[in-house]
Amino acid sequence: MAQADTAETEQGDAEERPTDAGTWRAGVRGGVRRAVRAGSRPESWRRGPVLVALALLLGLVMLLHAEIPNRIGNLGSLVENLLPWLGLFVPVLLAGAVWRRSPSAVVALLLPVAVWLNLFGGLLTDKSHPGADLTVVSHNVGADNPDPVGTARDLAASKADVLALEELTQQAKGTYEKELAKAYPYHAVQGTVGLWSKLPLSDTRPVDIEMDYGPLAATKPEALKLSYSRALRTTVATKHGPLAVYVAHLGSVRVNPRAGFWTDSRDRNAQALARAIAAEQNKRVVLLGDLNGSTDDRAFAGITSRLRSAQVAAGDGFGFTWPAEFPMVRIDQILVRGVKPRSSWVLPATGSDHRPVAAGISW
Repeated sequence: MAQADTAETEQGDAEERPTDAGTWRAGVRGGVRRAVRAGSRPESWRRGPVLVALALLLGLVMLLHAEIPNRIGNLGSLVENLLPWLGLFVPVLLAGAVWRRSPSAVVALLLPVAVWLNLFGGLLTDKSHPGADLTVVSHNVGADNPDPVGTARDLAASKADVLALEELTQQAKGTYEKELAKAYPYHAVQGTVGLWSKLPLSDTRPVDIEMDYGPLAATKPEALKLSYSRALRTTVATKHGPLAVYVAHLGSVRVNPRAGFWTDSRDRNAQALARAIAAEQNKRVVLLGDLNGSTDDRAFAGITSRLRSAQVAAGDGFGFTWPAEFPMVRIDQILVRGVKPRSSWVLPATGSDHRPVAAGISW
C-alpha cells in the first residue's frame, strides 16, 4: 500500500513539474512582452533622467580620466588608481534602471560598460604561457612585519631566481640575510631596498630618487642618502647576457580632507626613477618595487612609456596587492623592457601588509 502511495505521489509530482515549468516560462514571456510594450511607449523613454545622466557621467569619467585635472587634490591620479572599481557602479545603476523601468537608462549604461571592457577586459583572461627563463619576485616586506623569519622562508619557497625586498629595516636586515643565504648566494642592499639572487651580481649602486632628507640633509648628506636610499640598480649575470635590475620603493601617498590625494614625494621619486631608466644603456631591464600607485596613474607616464607591465602582458586578473587582507589596488609592480613576460601572479600573503608579486620572463 505504501509503495502504491509513493508511486502515486511521484506520478503527481511528475505531472506538476511540467505545469510549474510551463508557468515559469509563461511568466518570463509575459515579462518580456510587458518590457517590450513599455519600451515602445514614448513616455517610458523619459523615465529616469537622473539615472541616464549618471550612466553617461560614469562612462565619460572612465573614457576621459586622463583629462581630469590634478590641480585640486590630485583628483585625476586618485580616480586613475581606483579606475577598475568604477565598474561596480554599473550593476547599481542597472538595478535602478530596472526599478524605474527606464529603457533610456539601460541604453545609456552601454557607454560605461563598453569603456570599462575596453580598459580592463583584457585582464579578465589568463595570458600566461610556460617556458620562462627567469622568475623574479618583488615584495614590500613591511617595516612592522611581526614575522620576518616566516616571510623570508615563504619567499625562499617561491624558488624565484631573483628576489627584491623593499622596506627593509636595520633590525630585520640581518634576519633576511641569514634566512635567504642558502637559497640566494648573492645579494646587495642599499638603504631600505635589497636584491637577493641565485645568479652573480655586479655594478650595484644606489639610485638617487630625490628623497626629502629633512633638516638632517645639511649634516653628512651622503651618509644620509645611503641610509635612506630607497632604490638601487644592479646587473644580474644570466646565461643570455646581462640584465639590468632596478629595485625601488617610491614615497608614500596620503588621502586627507585638506590635501586630498597627497602624492608629492611619490611623484618626485617617480620622475627621478624615470630619468634613471631613460639613461639605462642595457637593452634588457626589469623594474621591481613598491611604486605606491597603479600603472594607470599619470604620475608613472615617464616609466610606463619605457617599460611594460608584466601583469598586463602575461597575468590573470587585476593582481591587486594591497592591503594584504583584502587587496584593492596593485601598487607593487614588475615592469620590463627587452625581455618577454611569460606569466605574472600574486603570491600568498606573508606577515607584511603587502602581497608579493612574481613574474616569469624569457628572452
